[in-house]
Amino acid sequence: MQPLEVVPESDHEKDAPRDPFLSAMGERVRLLRARRGLTRKALAQEAAVSERHLANLESGTGNASVLFLRQLTHALNCTLAELIGDETTTSAEWLLIRELLHGRDADSLKRARQALAELFAQAPPDPNRRHRIALIGLRGAGKSTLGRMLADDLKVPFVELNRVIEQLAGCPPSEIHALYGANAYRRYEQRALEAVISEHERAVIASPGGLVSETTTFNQLLAHCYTVWLQASPEEHMRRVIAQGDLRPMSGNKEAMDDLKRILAGRAEFYAKADMTFDTSGKTLADSYLQLRDRLAVRLAAE
Repeated sequence: MQPLEVVPESDHEKDAPRDPFLSAMGERVRLLRARRGLTRKALAQEAAVSERHLANLESGTGNASVLFLRQLTHALNCTLAELIGDETTTSAEWLLIRELLHGRDADSLKRARQALAELFAQAPPDPNRRHRIALIGLRGAGKSTLGRMLADDLKVPFVELNRVIEQLAGCPPSEIHALYGANAYRRYEQRALEAVISEHERAVIASPGGLVSETTTFNQLLAHCYTVWLQASPEEHMRRVIAQGDLRPMSGNKEAMDDLKRILAGRAEFYAKADMTFDTSGKTLADSYLQLRDRLAVRLAAE
């Protein structure tokens, strides 16, 4: 598919004040892109659009066509409404619900979400939820290393969801993206999580960093697993990934640290939904593990 063209700006348009609607839409596109861990170049390739025109859209200066936006929605796995406006203005019921939630603090919103999840649940609460410990966070936080240690200590299986995805697809996640696109990868990711939940009543699970940006899969993780967000500073994440000799997420990008910070900022609100947060920054592996193990034991016992 050929990249769709965006009408270039005239000199007069460049000097004119930016339209608030276009600026807001550009901000929403940047946020959705960051949540999925995509660079601007990667999103342009996934959507088959021009990177320059995508840059204009994100800066609030590009007056994109509807077809251009539709290609972005396919690549970002979102609705057109999420790009161009607020879904909660589409009906009277949405407006009434939004008014009830307006101004509530984070704890109140969490209780409302949990109540809605129970209201619409098609199955009773999972009795094994606290026996499946799922580690979430960016690459380099220690999910695999600490996860294996924790699983050995608890004498339960350790499962890397990426390995399950690879088994289901018959190829590594990087090839799924290259051959079939991001949407196919997300489908495999959801199927892999369903398979792990079905197979293991007890386990420690290391989840891919971008899983939280797919709300259906993330809701499933929250419902069936006790989640722990392994935090680290952006500098620590970068240092650990470099030490592993794996720079694929930042390949060819001269602004790798800025991209990493944007990805973390875009996902932080979702990571924060975890049952527990643990910061590994500035800690040795031994200290990180012992502190994580002890804090987790206390939290689980309290529940």
